[in-house]
Amino acid sequence: MNAVGPEYGFGLYIHWPYCARICPYCDFNVYAAKDRESDPLVQAIIDDIRTHRTALPGHPALDSVFFGGGTPSLLSANQMERILAAAEESFGLKANAEISLEANPNDVLRGALSEWALAGINRLSLGIQSLDDEALAFLGRNHTGQDARAAVDLTQKQFDNHSVDLIYARPGQTAEAWQQELTDTLSLGAPHLSLYELTIEERTAFGKRAARGDFIPMADDDQADLYDLTQEVCEAHGLPAYEVSNHARAEAYQSRHNHIYWANGDWIGVGPGAHGRLTIDGHRLATEAEKRPADYVEAQKPGQNTLSQQDTATEFLAMALRPTRGLNLERFETLFGVPVDSNVVSNLSDQKLAEQDGDQLRLTQSGRLMADYIASLLVPY
Repeated sequence: MNAVGPEYGFGLYIHWPYCARICPYCDFNVYAAKDRESDPLVQAIIDDIRTHRTALPGHPALDSVFFGGGTPSLLSANQMERILAAAEESFGLKANAEISLEANPNDVLRGALSEWALAGINRLSLGIQSLDDEALAFLGRNHTGQDARAAVDLTQKQFDNHSVDLIYARPGQTAEAWQQELTDTLSLGAPHLSLYELTIEERTAFGKRAARGDFIPMADDDQADLYDLTQEVCEAHGLPAYEVSNHARAEAYQSRHNHIYWANGDWIGVGPGAHGRLTIDGHRLATEAEKRPADYVEAQKPGQNTLSQQDTATEFLAMALRPTRGLNLERFETLFGVPVDSNVVSNLSDQKLAEQDGDQLRLTQSGRLMADYIASLLVPY
């Protein structure tokens, strides 16, 4: 069997790099929107999709499309529709394809939801990040807690399939405060939550502020305690974890696009700085588009390199351990050329970090906190 490739899912990721305001924790390839002309970039994205069709003549119709960023909700509905039309014309969209849009509350509140739905969006990922006004100010967000609640309410009236993002483990955040905020968010009724611990990256505004001593990031042990609390609260409210940071009411609400990443399927990455993984003639290719929008508009095709078998296998292992469905040991052996070390698996089981069920190795809740470390233990070289 093939261990990676489009049989495990085929998606399209569209990176829109502009934001009305750049958040101080953000480490993505983003730029201030200002009064930039967006149509040349939209056309470059469309051309990029069409170029990929030429390079991927044997690939099937798309399982998913994901507008990410940046703030892709700054795109007009017409621009979204044009991009989706290019995807449909180039590859086709499966009848039940998941079409996701990341959106900021302020863009929801301006009344664009019905237009997005008409353009083809059928899943919304709403970046509220917090319901607390003080926390939102700290995180550099340009909406209030009341705005966030109103945006969720409006979203539910248009999209049954929607998700809410929160950032926790903020400096000074107590377990009691987080439990209350998470419970309040769950009461809003979203069928999917993406819950991320605040990560301080060195080159971000937060990274510079932390280096100056303006604030002290939360200690790892305290973050771990909040992670455990998060699992307990979500489980009790009927949204168990299906991946390290993601929770869903039912399988139907799980992110099919993200499952492509975790399963090591194929995905096209278009837009400035977008990454892709493509399987062509048995070779695994990593693609990366030009980062600066102006360079991307001028570029003829993304840069790409062929991943070695070792790189492919290691990447597969790191991603496959994240979802609760776990690591398929048959695929592990196909990629690494040797079976998983039974002694390592036994030790992980004894430490209650993982459990084996037939051909699947699944991390426990404690194990998911150490996913990267466990992956390093399982690598056979």
